[in-house]
Amino acid sequence: MSEKVVLHYFNGRGKMESIRWLLAAAGVQFEEVFLTKKEHLDKLLNDGALMFQQVPLVEIDGMQLVQSKAILNYIAGKYNLYGKDLKERAFIDMYSEGISDLMGLIITNVFTPPENKEKALSNIELKAKERFLPVFEKALANSEFLVGNQLSRADAHLLEVSLMLQELFPTILETFPRIQAFQGRMKALPGISRFLQPDSARKPPPDEVYIKTVKEVLSYLFK
Repeated sequence: MSEKVVLHYFNGRGKMESIRWLLAAAGVQFEEVFLTKKEHLDKLLNDGALMFQQVPLVEIDGMQLVQSKAILNYIAGKYNLYGKDLKERAFIDMYSEGISDLMGLIITNVFTPPENKEKALSNIELKAKERFLPVFEKALANSEFLVGNQLSRADAHLLEVSLMLQELFPTILETFPRIQAFQGRMKALPGISRFLQPDSARKPPPDEVYIKTVKEVLSYLFK
């Protein structure tokens, strides 16, 4: 296996995008192998690379890591983005899991039937405003970061999901000034700044090509 960090996934956001963001925050360069047809997934399966027969897959440090949370935890631990002790790690996990819940609503929304889109978007906006964003706004009251006094994986995830929310609801952060200020600080970090450039590995919002590819490669999920 390559010594470089190699990501195996679709040429789109999905569950790999948070991994890309975290690697960017850590200043780690990576390569990508895109799944564009079912044969690509079949090869990974036949090679025994997918422990639970699903992607994302990340090759790092001689390992083939699967399961998004395990991948993110490993990267966070390796690059000192996981707090200074168990207590901080517990809070990082809580914030990260909350963000993951919110992000899951956004990621899966692209596969929502057109007739249900408006209702689904309203649900995302309501939950973001009432359940999730107030928690992060409060956490940032006395600190530049969500946990402790240093950057963690939770911060990278919050920046990612807050930008995704603004793509859907441009004014959603108007009543959350601390999150807005947090965004500004995060965007100034070198790795994040590079990742936000147009020619970076950051993926755009899902389009019809991405949706079609996912449905074709993972056809067994859409029967």
